[in-house]
Amino acid sequence: MNPRIAVVPGSFDPPTLGHLDVIRRAAGLYDELHVLVVHNPGKEALLPIAQRLALIEQSIAESEIGGNVIVASWSMGLLVDYATDVDAGVLVKGIRSQVDVAYETPMAIVNRHLAHVETVFLLPDPSHALVSSSLVRQVASLGGDVSPFVPASVARFLATGR
Repeated sequence: MNPRIAVVPGSFDPPTLGHLDVIRRAAGLYDELHVLVVHNPGKEALLPIAQRLALIEQSIAESEIGGNVIVASWSMGLLVDYATDVDAGVLVKGIRSQVDVAYETPMAIVNRHLAHVETVFLLPDPSHALVSSSLVRQVASLGGDVSPFVPASVARFLATGR
């Protein structure tokens, strides 16, 4: 496993500025960064995976994040199986609060045990610390302006469906 290759997994439903902040900073830390859209069976998705992939790619392009980012999806098994397939030695997770730490820590330990993959937690920029995809979905569903919380391409899509 290559410690210079990392994976940022998430449902990205929809991608937020917090996600983009983590992706931007992780892209600067690793030689190759895989942004991986995964299906979370515990959540009902708003957007199909293909739409999330397109929105992440547009958001990365608009933000001029480095060329070392690969956007992909995975639904074929464990996250560490994908990491092993691409020789990634690191998983990068954005952590907003103690709740996220409590949720992510057991998974990090199990992933290290299963595949010798380390997990790195990145704290968000404080301006994004309270924003989640579920909050964005709720605001958007009630007709609120989500543009302060999401990349421009995502705001356009949520407002117009295109």
